Amino acid sequence: MIVLKFGGTSVQNAKWIDNAIDITHNQIDKAPVIISSAMAKSTNGILEAIEYSLQGNSVKSLEVSSVLEETHVNCANAFLTGDNLAAALARVKLLFTELSSLLNGIFLLKECSPRSKDTLLSFGERLSTTLIYHRCVERNINAELLDSRDFIKTNDSFNTAQVILDESNRLIPLFIQPEVNKIIITQGFIGSTLDGVTSTLGRGGSDFTATIIGSALDAEEVQIWTDVTGIKTSDPRIINGTQTIKNMTYAEAAELAYFGAKVVHPATIQPAVKKSIPVWVRNTRNSNASGTKITANVPATGLKAISGKKNITVVNITSSKMLNAYGFLRKLFSVFEKYKTSVDLISTSEVSVTITIENREHLDDIISDLGYLATVNIEEGRSIICMVGQNLWKDPLFISRVFGTLKDTPIRMISLGSSDTNLSFVVPSDATDKTIQLLHDEFF
Repeated sequence: MIVLKFGGTSVQNAKWIDNAIDITHNQIDKAPVIISSAMAKSTNGILEAIEYSLQGNSVKSLEVSSVLEETHVNCANAFLTGDNLAAALARVKLLFTELSSLLNGIFLLKECSPRSKDTLLSFGERLSTTLIYHRCVERNINAELLDSRDFIKTNDSFNTAQVILDESNRLIPLFIQPEVNKIIITQGFIGSTLDGVTSTLGRGGSDFTATIIGSALDAEEVQIWTDVTGIKTSDPRIINGTQTIKNMTYAEAAELAYFGAKVVHPATIQPAVKKSIPVWVRNTRNSNASGTKITANVPATGLKAISGKKNITVVNITSSKMLNAYGFLRKLFSVFEKYKTSVDLISTSEVSVTITIENREHLDDIISDLGYLATVNIEEGRSIICMVGQNLWKDPLFISRVFGTLKDTPIRMISLGSSDTNLSFVVPSDATDKTIQLLHDEFF
């Protein structure tokens, strides 16, 4: 069997839903399972409606909800007929009635808990998969619609819930039973707690859903269908001359995703790694193009891609107490652990540590706590440049080419990853795009 995940732009209207079904139907002999995101702009629309309700503006909240409902109704009317259309419209109407009721509750209470927010955000995927299923019925394609909340089980960290893999892996084969000449359809991004409360996996969670299901069912492959032809050597929206990467390793894809590439979600890779399941990234607008294949082993070919992560804060920590002392770093990093703030890059010397963080939510508290251990200096408005590939350090010319190209660029914190998969360094944020373009021109 195979798993096909379609992103929001790949199911944004009747035309593209049909296209997604075409792509899947062409592989119906492989017992396909569709994982769908919400239609493009739906999730943002729901978030906008929530915000208006919190502000006490029920009129604007209702307007946004009505526009979303009209979008889904128009889509149904565009490609469904008769009793099938009536059934789809009844389901869409029911979902939007429930959505409106929840938004009204937020308006009255002037409060939206993380739990309530997850329930609201789940409507996008539940609506899109309803339309996909009914279009399959309209086209006389054997299809089954499942609710992912029945088998994707999570903890109760609402908005960014963690999947309970053991329980999900137990349930998935009980609910999803792929068959040749049949399409199974379910939602990405959403799950439920062990008590049955709706939860979400965070943005990009649909990719994670796809590989969790693929892993649990020992899929032949997982296909991530998006609006770009595979993973590029850099962001084609910003950098000129980008190319599609034909093959890359799980480690390379994970590094790229973590350091800013938007094509795959960082957590996507892990379930596939455990089962050595290939993950394809392909383009719904050019379905004949092969895209990028991500596997465990790829012949080493040097640099694969360059990515940038903006809005980074550099934290410089200096203390003579570090000199010949043990346990100091443990105390230092316990502060970041206390405030649930992850660290990207680390550089140490005898009396100083420099790190980078992305999440600034608890920065003032972190600085205050670190003040008992050391002197702290902050640099804001920085970016991490990440160059990803295999055996980068084994090429004696690689490092010299990098820094020769950037001889006029102020560089901080050079880090060649211990896995030899990436070279990272810090530059001013306003130099990010120029830095990546210079490097891309040099190496590609």
